[in-house]
Amino acid sequence: MKKIIQQIFTPSQQQDIVAEAQRLVARQLDAASRRRFLRQGMTLGGLAMLTGCDISNNASVEKALNAISGQNDRVQLWLFGRDRLAPEYAESMITRPFPFNAFYGEEDIPQVDGETYRLKISGKALDKRSWSLTELYQMAQVSQVTRHICVEGWSAIGHWGGVRFADFLRLIGADLQAEYVSFKCADDYYTSIDMKTALHPQTLLALTYDGQVLPPKYGYPMRLRMPTKLGYKNPKHIQVIEITNIFPGGYWEDQGYNWFGGS
Repeated sequence: MKKIIQQIFTPSQQQDIVAEAQRLVARQLDAASRRRFLRQGMTLGGLAMLTGCDISNNASVEKALNAISGQNDRVQLWLFGRDRLAPEYAESMITRPFPFNAFYGEEDIPQVDGETYRLKISGKALDKRSWSLTELYQMAQVSQVTRHICVEGWSAIGHWGGVRFADFLRLIGADLQAEYVSFKCADDYYTSIDMKTALHPQTLLALTYDGQVLPPKYGYPMRLRMPTKLGYKNPKHIQVIEITNIFPGGYWEDQGYNWFGGS
């Protein structure tokens, strides 16, 4: 079916077909499946997967959505590259105040002691010693003014500074052929990314916001900042980084969000 559609219709018409199919299918799903379906979106391949699927049957829908999500991950990873940079902006375009967002309220932001904080390294790396904030601050720092895009539909431009993650991974002797890098955080959040994204030049271990030490509401003492990813892929309050070939999943990803999460 996918090949037939591609042969008959122009790219613009194909987009219209997918959008209309998405609208019609979403109308027939229950609330939970509808939210997941709309979060993940649909490709021509996904449309083909849903052909013949009984959308009145939730088990059938979930199976199809899992297949669509996996296909979306593979397509996004194939398209992704270090030369594909997210736009950067003038400081005059920074959103003030930059919004707080998490799966909890501001009253529950974890309070991390910077004096005793140690970043732990595990998995496929030669140097697994822990890192203090002082050591991280002493590394070469870069900054970027980039857009944070939330899966909920809003976006904001912020000014982030820190260490290029690729530099840090090379410094600790990480296996750059490993498939995944995972993160565990002080707020019990966890997520993971592919190595290609980890080595992207705009992926930062962010230590500052707008020229100041990273505030708690933005992820103190350290967060991952990736303008190439949706917001839920940017973990805050990072405590452990693991390099692994075992698929780690993620807090939202394990609940149905797309794993690659490209913006």
